[in-house]
Amino acid sequence: MDYSATINLPKTDFPMRAGLPQNEPKILDFWKKSDIYNEIRKSRAGRKKYILHDGPPYSNGSIHLGQSLNKILKDIAVKYRSAVGFDSPYVPGWDTHGLPNELATIKKHKLNPRTVDPVELRKKCAEHALHFLDVQREQFIRLGVFAEWDNPYRTLDASYEAAIVRTFGEMAAKGMVYRGLKPVHWCPVCETALAEAEIEYKNKKSCSVYVKFPVETRPSSLFPEYKGDLYFLIWTTTPWTLPGNVAIALNASADYTVFETGGEGYIVARSIAAEIASSIGVAEGEYKLTGSMKGSELENMAARHPMFSRDSLIINAPYVVLDDLEAAGTGCVHTAPGHGREDYESGMKYNLPILVPVDDKGCLTEEAGRFAGLYYADANEKIIEFLRDGNLLVHSTAKEHSYPHCWRCRGPVIFRATKQWFVAIDVDSFREKSLKAIDGTNFIPQWGHSRIYNMVESRPDWCISRQRVWGTPIPAVFCDDCGEVLFSSEVTDAVAALFEKQGSDSWYKKDIKEILPENFECSKCHGKSFTKEMDIFDVWFESGVSHEAVMGRRDYLNWPADLYLEGSDQHRGWFQVSLLTAMATRGLAPFKTVLTHGWVLDGKGNAMHKSLGNVIDPLDMIGKYGAEILRLFVSSVDYTADMRFSDEALVQISEVYKKIRNSCRFLIGNLFDFSPAENSMKREELLDIDRWILHRKNMLIQKMREAYEDCQFHVVYYYLQNFCATDLSAVYMDVVKDRLYTCAPDSRERRSAQMAMYETLRDLVITMSPVLSFTSEEIWQNFFVPREDIKSVFIALWPETESSSFSSEDEEKWSFYMSLRDEVYVMLEELRKEKHIKQSLEAGVKLFVLPQHYEMLLSDIEHLRSFFIVSQFTVKPLAEKNAAAKQSSIEGIFMEVGHAAGEKCCRCWNYFDEDSRDESVALCCRCNRALGRE
Repeated sequence: MDYSATINLPKTDFPMRAGLPQNEPKILDFWKKSDIYNEIRKSRAGRKKYILHDGPPYSNGSIHLGQSLNKILKDIAVKYRSAVGFDSPYVPGWDTHGLPNELATIKKHKLNPRTVDPVELRKKCAEHALHFLDVQREQFIRLGVFAEWDNPYRTLDASYEAAIVRTFGEMAAKGMVYRGLKPVHWCPVCETALAEAEIEYKNKKSCSVYVKFPVETRPSSLFPEYKGDLYFLIWTTTPWTLPGNVAIALNASADYTVFETGGEGYIVARSIAAEIASSIGVAEGEYKLTGSMKGSELENMAARHPMFSRDSLIINAPYVVLDDLEAAGTGCVHTAPGHGREDYESGMKYNLPILVPVDDKGCLTEEAGRFAGLYYADANEKIIEFLRDGNLLVHSTAKEHSYPHCWRCRGPVIFRATKQWFVAIDVDSFREKSLKAIDGTNFIPQWGHSRIYNMVESRPDWCISRQRVWGTPIPAVFCDDCGEVLFSSEVTDAVAALFEKQGSDSWYKKDIKEILPENFECSKCHGKSFTKEMDIFDVWFESGVSHEAVMGRRDYLNWPADLYLEGSDQHRGWFQVSLLTAMATRGLAPFKTVLTHGWVLDGKGNAMHKSLGNVIDPLDMIGKYGAEILRLFVSSVDYTADMRFSDEALVQISEVYKKIRNSCRFLIGNLFDFSPAENSMKREELLDIDRWILHRKNMLIQKMREAYEDCQFHVVYYYLQNFCATDLSAVYMDVVKDRLYTCAPDSRERRSAQMAMYETLRDLVITMSPVLSFTSEEIWQNFFVPREDIKSVFIALWPETESSSFSSEDEEKWSFYMSLRDEVYVMLEELRKEKHIKQSLEAGVKLFVLPQHYEMLLSDIEHLRSFFIVSQFTVKPLAEKNAAAKQSSIEGIFMEVGHAAGEKCCRCWNYFDEDSRDESVALCCRCNRALGRE
């Protein structure tokens, strides 16, 4: 007789092969048509809020792996908070203004930025930005990210631009805003000032020169021991800035001496004279040091400029340090206030002229004399040649060093003083208050605190203006009669109201008289004719206002945010500018927790660059593996460090995914006839191994919740895959197969296993849904929707961990059984190798144990037979052990393992002896009972 039809084999249409690239779009379509995001919001209405505020990416091009990582991490964090019961709306945002979009638009339409109408250029920039916003939105949705996609925030929106102007107005009213001539990072290619966050450092080869500044009017007190020609010797790697030199800075407390060589004397710092000699190619014994004077004694003397008929004042400055030879040079520091922050500060102190002999394009101006018209980099060679011809060049060489470059065009920047708008950092203890707010913020990882703290502690005033067209105009006007710059609350209020109604294009479309309040006049001269400021806000100021423009304007959000989550570069970028604008307007940090993730590298640990050909397109990976595998990868890595990404890594993650999926499939397949309403049992009625898996599941839920709470998603991944691979697959599912398949359908043994499996599957699917969103929804729709009145896994709430019926004694007992099982498996494997058995059901096991184990094992003997997956299991006192019994690694336990006695049941494949056999059929007693024959 064929008994296969009597076996309770699994039944499910949940496929073993996921087909993620093909099936994920179907789930996306379900989420969209069912409006799942808003259904989640409705289900959480009135609950406590948890707000993750989105940092806006540029809407310029398709998404890259770093952005994919960022959005998936945010999605995991938000979905978890929603699962545990928070109302957690997620408003995505985009930075739609700025240089990347403007340059791309100019290139695409082949526009001349100097002649194109600003309104026409802005229109095309907006079209470009909104096109890629739509592109990126669809790509983020493809990742399985839930968000308010139909109502994002965009920095080009009229309401957002109005918020920018109002924030600026508030800061101006508090005396924090000023317009001044100060050196800034300037990109001569992009022709605009750059913020600190827009600078990246890489190596550059520069001209390193040592230049003589003659002392022509020499006081008798200046090194009287030396009678020859005397020079101050400076060192610089930017010869093109020498036309802007007006001073030489010394260390006030350092000793200076005359470095005599070749009939000339150079004033240098005495402590580094040997290093200077080596740098300029003077051997030991070919120079001597004469005299000694403190830097403070040389203050206010003068040297002659080597290129122009003017003096360079000798000053003292704290930035002249001699313990850093890389920066010290000669101890006499070339000072050009128009080309450096510290130089500028010295210029203010000594009332020095601010010379800026270089224009927007990086070309030297008439102030540079004979070098006018030369591009600054080309001028280096000509200036060196001029100095050499005039016998004012001591030494020159090429030097490779770290140098600031423009983040956009990748070219080197220059330091150039221009009229710019600044936010003062040291007004009304603003810096100290900001540092205190940093101390009150939770940082993940903790080193984020010191990183942003040190940056804010040492940062200069913030340059917030840009010389471009595509952005929000700075709401200021200039009086045509006296030149006064006006940016009062009258102006900013009027401009904000205008932008709120008509957008910032109105600044370019309207005459200034249509913008300013009626009868507006200059506060200085009472003039009534004005010119508009044409600089725009830098995009960092714009994005830094997002907390106010979004969280402060949408009544279903909270201020401050619970979480900001971005890449490690944002400590000097969005994290910092958000903090500064919030502190300026509200006196509080806009975030409670700041989470930082690292960079995505290629498989060899290299940064991804198009020029290296190692860029991995996330959309290609999704097309090949599915977004679910990318999501699982993101959860598997420690995001606080840089992460290596490769095709091989996704292959490995795919194997882990298969184990998780097939574990769930096994549970689903064996629950085809289980109804939680009709077939559930009380906890105390469950078999021990079933109570054990529920206990392990409860432990999993607790550990995963703790890991989610701490945003330790790689720990979530570890617990999830370990539970599926070990507790479920390697132990529980292996043990219960026989009971599920061969016991009577409605037997206690089978229903006990099914109840444990149902609860395990449900809780597992909910707890893994923030990471494995597609698979969790697929399981929910396939299995739970017919059984529960919840239309999506994301509406279901995080499972409660009930008080366990599994005592500490139970836990200790089953820990012992697990160790025992390992010992049995070692011996079974030896039997397989010796070809005595092919599978464990062909084996019988006898244990000889100490008295303290005997009664416990005897009471569980039938469960242990199935637990060890053998046909026969007996336990005897240790005193009865025979010669065939072998010592196990567990003290006091001996084992005898061999082929099971009797015959093989043709239904369950367990072996049984003659005494338990029903002679009428070839079935064991257990199968007879299952078929109702007893």
